[in-house]
Amino acid sequence: MTEQTPKPMDQEALSQWVREQFQRANKHLAENGVLFESVVTEESRYLAPYVAVWKIKANDKSFHWVISGDVPCDFMPYETEKNARAAIRRFSFNWQMKAENIRQSGTTDKTQLEFATLLETRAEGLYDIQADEKLWANA
Repeated sequence: MTEQTPKPMDQEALSQWVREQFQRANKHLAENGVLFESVVTEESRYLAPYVAVWKIKANDKSFHWVISGDVPCDFMPYETEKNARAAIRRFSFNWQMKAENIRQSGTTDKTQLEFATLLETRAEGLYDIQADEKLWANA
């Protein structure tokens, strides 16, 4: 999601990045009252160092899509979208709407306006990722 092309990650760096993003995702869920039970790895996807999308099973047996990486952590019910690609598209749409709502609110809070800009730029990057057929050829 950053403008520069990152250096290729070796397996150790990739594993570390995946662990960190998984921890961020679980922390975000916990902060929002959702306790993690397990992850459905075969349906989760990541494109290091940009984005990871996890299908998480909560303790209450519900499932959620959770996004982390070079993006704000966020989550939504699994039922909203049935695969990681569709979930990325939905996060993109949701963030565009949130950014627009912030701007339409008339706020002059610099932090909120900067957050709206972050949401917009990350939403655009997510849209490009979900639209890139070669990234999903084996999904």
